[in-house]
Amino acid sequence: MILDLFAGPGGWSHALTVLGARDVGLEWDEWACKTRARSGQLTIRTDVAAYPTWIFSGRVLGFIASPPCQAWSMAGKRLGLVDQALVHQAVADLAAGRDTREQLLGACADERSLLAAEPMRYLHALNIAGEPEWVVMEEVPDVLPLWRQYAAMLREWGFSVWTGILNAADYGVPQTRRRAILLASRVQAAGPPPPTHAQVAEPESLFGPGRERWVSMAQALGWGATDRPVPTVCAGGGPGGGPEPFPSGSRKTLADARTRGTWATRDTETVTASHQEASAEAHRWSWSLRSNNQTNATVRSLTEPAGTLFFGHRANECTWVAEPTGHTENEVTPTAPAPIRITAREAGLLQTFPADYPWQGNKGQQFSQIGNAVPPRLAAHLLLPHLHADKPFNPDDFILTA
Repeated sequence: MILDLFAGPGGWSHALTVLGARDVGLEWDEWACKTRARSGQLTIRTDVAAYPTWIFSGRVLGFIASPPCQAWSMAGKRLGLVDQALVHQAVADLAAGRDTREQLLGACADERSLLAAEPMRYLHALNIAGEPEWVVMEEVPDVLPLWRQYAAMLREWGFSVWTGILNAADYGVPQTRRRAILLASRVQAAGPPPPTHAQVAEPESLFGPGRERWVSMAQALGWGATDRPVPTVCAGGGPGGGPEPFPSGSRKTLADARTRGTWATRDTETVTASHQEASAEAHRWSWSLRSNNQTNATVRSLTEPAGTLFFGHRANECTWVAEPTGHTENEVTPTAPAPIRITAREAGLLQTFPADYPWQGNKGQQFSQIGNAVPPRLAAHLLLPHLHADKPFNPDDFILTA
């Protein structure tokens, strides 16, 4: 089997499905498990830190781990950095077969920090049986020193290992999401997959194939640069129950409660009535995505990839904002349209999930899953060298416009 720790809503799993393989995911979050179930992914709902490792001995070909990033992320308090020495100690102890997690946990400023050591507990148990054949792990950039510690241990066990920072935009994801990656293999040299995209398109040369320009939000969503996101009615928490997690006072309510998202794509010229109503004003505004409500928030034009999408804590105000364009010097600038919050469907597309991916839970629960997920298109590039698959990687499988 391919074992996937902290499997979330299925970023790795969806990539494997597209590539003709499957994993078994371990995940605790109720709504992530429900999303996985609706998307047909195999899941054991459990606490990764409590689940016995012997169950998997003798059965694991590939090993995937994306520990929760909240303790380390720029979006949170980053107490993982305070706990870093304790996490390194836990990894060293677990690699030697000593379980000191309980003692170390009591000293942690954030109990989630120690989850980054959990993969070593599984890897130590699997290594006794000569497993797995390959390992792929992913986290926020600040975890790179920890991945280097893992790499040193894995090399002692006979793995070839590569660690480094990769930008998801370099692999066709419409988002400049930077992540610390560990790639390890017992059967081949480990190394990063060749990037397929660049900030500026690169032509083919004697040194190899060219690279396409980074995929923009407009491309991924099937919008033009001036297309206006359609506001939606906030009507409660949705299928998961609970309150609406974001205040709706600044969101314009459409009289007919029309849902957003039916825009012209690269393959069709059809537009909705809402789009037609806005078309007269379209040339007057360009739309950008603001990643949160902080003063230093990343703001990107629709013609660029998004910044890193993250939701929850203090960064839950990811909104489309309008900027004036095409006005003459003497023209009075009209009042800008109100910011419009991104939908789960749009955020999922910018993570390269399918437009119809069955996100479960209320809006807050859906956004949390999306923000924590690995972009499937990046995951596919990382996984393909290890799968011995007959099916070639087709990038168009991850061009998932509305």
